[in-house]
Amino acid sequence: MSEYQQFLDERDKIDFFIQKGYCINGVQEHLNGDTVGFLHPNGNITETILIKNPNARKYFSSLLIQQNQGTQ
Repeated sequence: MSEYQQFLDERDKIDFFIQKGYCINGVQEHLNGDTVGFLHPNGNITETILIKNPNARKYFSSLLIQQNQGTQ
């Protein structure tokens, strides 16, 4: 898989959860990438995904900043 295709796949996973109303709940950085946790607004459903692509990491970081500023 090309690096760009990996970015698109990971971005789509992130967008899927955001469109379903999930908020980024936490991020754990490690050598394999970042594990991003999502929390549903009901508060009882959590999901996690592994983000390896550097551009996808930048993408969710920008979403997290928007979320924390309340502009999402």
